[in-house]
Amino acid sequence: MELELEQTLVRGCACAAESALFPEETLEMIVPDACPDIRRILDTQAWVELGGHTAGEGRVELSGTVRAAVLYLPEGEEGPRRLEAAIPFHCGADAPRVTPACTLTVQPRVEQAETRVLNPRKVLLRTALALETQAWLPREERWSSGVAGEGGETVEQLQEPCRTYGAVWVGEKPFSFEDEVALPGSHPVAELLRHRLSLRCSEAKVIGSKLLFKGEAELSLLCREEEGAVREFRFQLPFSQILETGEAGEECDCTVEVLPVSVSCSLDGEGRHVEVALELLAQAVLRQEQSFSLLTDLYSTAWALEADPKPCRLEHRVDASSRMQTLREVLECPVLPAEVVDARASVGRVEQSREGVRLTLTAPVEVTVLFRGEDGALDVAAGRWEVSCPVDAGEGVECRCRCRFPEAVGAAATASGVEVRFPVEFQCLLTRREERMGVAAARLDTESPRNGGPSIVLRMPQRGERLWDIAKCYGTTAGEIRQANHLEEGSLPDGQLLLIPRARA
Repeated sequence: MELELEQTLVRGCACAAESALFPEETLEMIVPDACPDIRRILDTQAWVELGGHTAGEGRVELSGTVRAAVLYLPEGEEGPRRLEAAIPFHCGADAPRVTPACTLTVQPRVEQAETRVLNPRKVLLRTALALETQAWLPREERWSSGVAGEGGETVEQLQEPCRTYGAVWVGEKPFSFEDEVALPGSHPVAELLRHRLSLRCSEAKVIGSKLLFKGEAELSLLCREEEGAVREFRFQLPFSQILETGEAGEECDCTVEVLPVSVSCSLDGEGRHVEVALELLAQAVLRQEQSFSLLTDLYSTAWALEADPKPCRLEHRVDASSRMQTLREVLECPVLPAEVVDARASVGRVEQSREGVRLTLTAPVEVTVLFRGEDGALDVAAGRWEVSCPVDAGEGVECRCRCRFPEAVGAAATASGVEVRFPVEFQCLLTRREERMGVAAARLDTESPRNGGPSIVLRMPQRGERLWDIAKCYGTTAGEIRQANHLEEGSLPDGQLLLIPRARA
């Protein structure tokens, strides 16, 4: 006879696929007629504006635009000039577990951007991207928690409390805002050479069925004034948004990443204000601990019983925190710097190495500095370092890490080069996995009664043996054994001979 088992539903999101794509894009550009000839390339800054990111049957597809701002020194003229480029990209990867029901989260970055002069009127731009992608699939798991209905009168059940931690909701929201920023200073700006956007989410929490998050867009504008001076201006543009999250609880741990979709900065006719229009995409992952009761074993005191096992995989949060490391280095320059005009940093993929319980996270950080030499000419210097962060992680503990810069790069000219100093934040989630065995189905064989044993047995418990194991072995109940031996709930004294009676009908 098939036993009816009560089911507990556990909802969440599983990471069906995790991959990294590395597309490379190149573009030949002709210098516009209104621009002077190129004497030397100063700097190339590139960023990714994410477009489509879709999951199909067994495949993920990504598209967007690589935008680049190229600064160069012109032939026969003073002050830098700019070239702008937009290169569309499209790439994909096979992933057998991915379905159209998946939601993709993407972490794009530019690994390399360089511009080579082909002739004074033509350049070759090459970019190398890294697109780290996770495909999240909604899932519902049903776990047996007990026996219900006919046949359960003679069945003893072992139910254990379980907890599991993981993603319960993944979603996204596009949003946009516009602003006008006033450029400080007494001299009007003749040209906006380039802009750079850094997006940070500073706070996120769930209230009811809504995710509220806020942060700021740090906008850096590199401008050439009418008198030829090049200056950088920084602005903080706050934002806040609300996402509907459905049934996710208020105790969720929230991870929100904000990505640029479109960034537009235009200088007004008087050179005093810049119109800013941003189209952004917020991607959120909510994680939560869920508790449920799991039926791990059962037997009948009257009949033979056969059970089908089902593995239950659990994940536990060990730690979720941010660790700060400070990068402080001196960047060697081709000429002695007199003044730093602009400084930026980028971070690559975080690598992990383990030695015992010590985990070392290593992030490659590249710093680029635009500076003015003692002769007043602009020049660029770049350096690359590895920033390490130690983490205590026991055996079997896994670490998910993202690295970011919570503050702008601090840079100052010194007698030996440019000293750069800024914090590097390692956002770490440590988890540990566990597997328990549950019950998928159970059947009573009412043609095979358990009545062949003696009515009373005397025996000594073995080391590590539970009262449940003894009761199951002899077809009785833990309650009958406790009552016969005057034992308290949960106690099984070592070295005591136990009286084991057969279960009463």
